Amino acid sequence: MPRQLAARLAARLAEVEGVVAVALVGSYARPDADEHADVDLGIYYHPEKPLAVESVRTLAAELDDRGRPDAVTDLGVWGPWINGGAWLHVNGRHVDWLYRDLGRVATTIEDCRAGRTTCDHQLGHPDGFHNHMYAAEVHYALPLFDPLGALAKLKEHVAEYPEALQRALVAKHLFEAEFWLAGCDRSARRGDVFHVAGSAFHAAASLLQVVYAVNERWWINEKHALADAGSLAIVPDGLVRTVAQALARTGATSAELAASVDRLHALTGAVREVAAPLLVA
Repeated sequence: MPRQLAARLAARLAEVEGVVAVALVGSYARPDADEHADVDLGIYYHPEKPLAVESVRTLAAELDDRGRPDAVTDLGVWGPWINGGAWLHVNGRHVDWLYRDLGRVATTIEDCRAGRTTCDHQLGHPDGFHNHMYAAEVHYALPLFDPLGALAKLKEHVAEYPEALQRALVAKHLFEAEFWLAGCDRSARRGDVFHVAGSAFHAAASLLQVVYAVNERWWINEKHALADAGSLAIVPDGLVRTVAQALARTGATSAELAASVDRLHALTGAVREVAAPLLVA
């Protein structure tokens, strides 16, 4: 049913000037959607021929159960990576439209294939927006409208997990995990809950990035990332349990905070061990 809805919406979006391709992205493009998942559609356009946003607004007002005139944003409103779109309710379902600059997507994929990684602050992503999330989205995307084969070509470039990206992510995020934890050691012993809790989350997220890369599993976002890590083939014993305990009960006293940081230090060592073959030059 959600995929049928997505196909109907894609057919309508295909009529909008400037739309080059439409794809089902997010959970429903993969086998892990649940009843709470949104129906996410990527709307791809060429930057030199921008999307006719007013036409998108007209279509959204027609389709949205609430008929909201302000449901659609201009290009770039949500930041450089999630650069606008719409939050709709269609036939009782949450539907997100996500603008995607095809030029930026293509350039980002080439950066990832070459092992060039970035991370930027982005609302909705507590660990930031990593550029390889674009590559992951294209990898899993189900094209619904792609008459010129633009998405099909991009999907060929991310059919396999790039070794350069794998090595870059492992090195970068092992360093970052260790840095986050070293930076909050003294804060833990001072009882600084705020600094330790934030640092512990970022250290844990970095460790998950390493484990995902070791397993050549594309990183989509933070949602379900910890639970899904438990199903990976190469993962240190107790990773999910250790991270869950450290983040759920980071601590209120200096002793409790120090204990959480120490557990994450130990986990970092275990992650380094499973990643060791990829750290050899």
